[in-house]
Amino acid sequence: MDIFEVLRRYRIRPSKGLGQNFLLDEGAYRCILKAAELAADDLVLEIGPGVGSLTRRLAEGAGKVVTVELDVRMCEVLRDVLQEYPNVHLVEGDILKLDPVEALCSASGLSPRQLRYKVVANLPYYITSAVLRHLLGARVRPALLVLTVQKEVAQRIVAAPGRLSMLAISVQVFGEPQIVCRVPARAFYPRPKVDSAVLRVRVYPTPLVPEEELPRFFKVVRAGFAQKRKQIHNCLVHGLLLPRQKVLEALQHVGISPARRAQMLTIEEWLALSRALPLDEETS
Repeated sequence: MDIFEVLRRYRIRPSKGLGQNFLLDEGAYRCILKAAELAADDLVLEIGPGVGSLTRRLAEGAGKVVTVELDVRMCEVLRDVLQEYPNVHLVEGDILKLDPVEALCSASGLSPRQLRYKVVANLPYYITSAVLRHLLGARVRPALLVLTVQKEVAQRIVAAPGRLSMLAISVQVFGEPQIVCRVPARAFYPRPKVDSAVLRVRVYPTPLVPEEELPRFFKVVRAGFAQKRKQIHNCLVHGLLLPRQKVLEALQHVGISPARRAQMLTIEEWLALSRALPLDEETS
């Protein structure tokens, strides 16, 4: 299927507002499919299929593909070009406003308890962080994510302590991220201003932080990164509205210097700190 021919046939111009950049490079598609490790019984969620180039390839290797497209123009194209793939289920809507578990169960006939799925997508750059939070916060998380994202974002996600960010921790708590290949800007139409990378996240059976502690954990991490250039004790005092002495005592208790900065702390240190801080003494 020639992307340019499809766009001409349907008189469609890619939407800059929706972040539509269509992948042209066959090598990049091979990289994505290899990373996805598709099996004949796999259930795959795709986000932003565009004209269906990746969708068709997924349908040839997986048991069922549920693809979510926001652009009504592209939905018209997809209904046409995907007719020969009965294992593809198109959902018209905004992935960030949909319950992915509900959409997958509806399409597959499975219950949430039976659900096991992978996510494979060429994501619009502007929704990458939001989509990751949405999927990793779902009541049933994917077993694997393979996402084409902006290269700099992928690098932030796989960063080690010393260069950690809120985004990196938000992903690494739930799974192991890895950059499997880089995709140059010239591999897309229209050509974006930045290069991309294919990011694979193998999601852990259980998060590194116990489920019941996740809200408390992320509350502390968000406070720590709210002013990441400041020393950690100042960030926590202002972000959590706790007395300075209480924060210093908690830091001493878990062996963290108050002069360290948020990006230096490991996930294990954040967890210990979230347990040590007296959040029940917040003033608001």
